[in-house]
Amino acid sequence: MPVMMDPQTDERIELGDLVEALETGPSDLNDDECLASFAPSLRKLANNRSFLGDLVIRELKQRCAGQAAHNHYNAQVILLHGGNRKFLLRANFWPSASDSVVVNSGADAFFYGQPHDHNFSFLTVGYAGPGYWSDYYEHDYERAAGYIGEKAELRFVERSRLAEGTMLLYRRHRDVHSQLPADSLSVSINIMAMSPATEFLDQYGFDLQSARIRSLVNRSTLEPLIALAGHLGGENGWDLIEHVAERHPSERIRFAAWKAKANAFGRPDERAAVYDEAAASGPSNGFLRGMAAREAARIRNARSFYRNAVLPGPEPSFSLSR
Repeated sequence: MPVMMDPQTDERIELGDLVEALETGPSDLNDDECLASFAPSLRKLANNRSFLGDLVIRELKQRCAGQAAHNHYNAQVILLHGGNRKFLLRANFWPSASDSVVVNSGADAFFYGQPHDHNFSFLTVGYAGPGYWSDYYEHDYERAAGYIGEKAELRFVERSRLAEGTMLLYRRHRDVHSQLPADSLSVSINIMAMSPATEFLDQYGFDLQSARIRSLVNRSTLEPLIALAGHLGGENGWDLIEHVAERHPSERIRFAAWKAKANAFGRPDERAAVYDEAAASGPSNGFLRGMAAREAARIRNARSFYRNAVLPGPEPSFSLSR
């Protein structure tokens, strides 16, 4: 369960004051105690009942030029301050299930009903409205290898909502929640701890019925580049792929390199053999071994399906890779 924060103050500040405090204050926001020390400052901003409306009006008057230039999130998010490798400030909008944007776009567009953790810690406060609901769980991240399909040790804590004025500290890789729609349109404000390593820290989606890791939620910009290097990089690309597969500090990136190696082969049994090699790597590579074994099994199952059910006769030679 995220840690409840309750700093008491009636003082109010402007957005720029919070940005200055974050930029000049204690530097290691990836330390939860350091991040929690900014709870009073976030409370003071939340006490300012006009700053967000004023910001929205300014953006609308300039045809959202500021958001278009810097906001890489979807329309649910207003970026309040970005471009800093130390932290990010944003406001999130949480519509109700009956709001037209949910009816027309679906609940998935707002992460409703998708249990997940976070690969960063963040402070959040309910700024307006009754707040979104969450079923909260705790995850033993240190005991997990993190591959898709792995059994996840999740402990249910409670269901509650981020009501106006409620402030929580979500702890990286520990707090899991399945968000449910707010009763009516609501807004939250977040201080997110960022670092150059954030991209290489996995964020998981969970299947609560099977209590397993269902997906890797966060994106890595390196993975598609590695795939392109394997397809288009020639001998230099292949040398790079070999190096990354053996030496990159992130298991996820090493697996992307093994995947590029496997996809260089045309026959399913050749690709499966590459994954078998990866699955036999050292015991410290739990994620790599689990993902490689999963891919090898997927290829063999698909090959069996095509041979026995769809295409009786000679084995197809086209690629079955995703």
